[in-house]
Amino acid sequence: MNTIRSPRTGRFLVLILAPFLLGSCLGLSLDIVLNPNGSSTVTVEYQVNKSLEALGRLDGNERWHTIPTGRADFERSLDRLPGASLLSFSTREDSTNIINTARLSFQDLAGLLTFLDAPGGLSSFSGEAGSGRLLLTLSRGQEDPNPALLQLLEAISESYGVSISLSLPGEGLLTVRDMQGNPLGGFSPERGRQLRFSLPIYQVLTAEEGMQLDFSW
Repeated sequence: MNTIRSPRTGRFLVLILAPFLLGSCLGLSLDIVLNPNGSSTVTVEYQVNKSLEALGRLDGNERWHTIPTGRADFERSLDRLPGASLLSFSTREDSTNIINTARLSFQDLAGLLTFLDAPGGLSSFSGEAGSGRLLLTLSRGQEDPNPALLQLLEAISESYGVSISLSLPGEGLLTVRDMQGNPLGGFSPERGRQLRFSLPIYQVLTAEEGMQLDFSW
C-alpha cells in the first residue's frame, strides 16, 4: 500500500486550506474526476471578492496575494508540478466578485494531492487508484473562539460557500470528521460513485474541532 503525504511546497496553488485561513471573502467549487489509472481532471471555480483581490496589489501587501487571479498565475504554479496541465481557463465578473474557472489534469495522485494541499502536511492519500483513502483537511478548528470575531466572520462570508465533489471509478464513501478523526454531528455518511460536500464557508471556518473530508473507496 502506498501512502502519499503532501510535501511542503511554499507559496503554491492555495485553493483549499489557505483561503479559509487567510480570507473569508471567497467561494470555492471543486470537482475532481479520478480515473482507474490514477490520473485525474479537476474543475475549480472560485469567487474572489474584489476588495480581497485588490489587497494584493497595494504597495507592501504583495505577500498577501496568494490566490491565483489569472491564467498566468495557474501556469506558473503548474510548471512546478510534473504531470500537471492547465486545460482551460476563463474569468468573469459580477458586481462584487471576480469568478475564475480553471480545468486541470494530473497524471498521478501525488500531483493531485500537492495541488489540493498546498501548505503541506494536512492531507494524505493511501492505497491505490482502484482502492484508497483521501483525507482532506478544510480547517484545523478553533482553539479559543472569540464570539465577536465569529459574528463578524459570519456577516462578511454569508454569501460564500465551499462545494467539493469526487467522482470515482467505483463505489465510495464520504465521512465528515473532526481533527481527531471522529465523525462530525449533523453530517450523514454518503455513498456512491460521485461523492459531494457543500457548506457555507462560515460553518467550515468556525467548526470548533476542525473539519476533514474522508473519502474512501
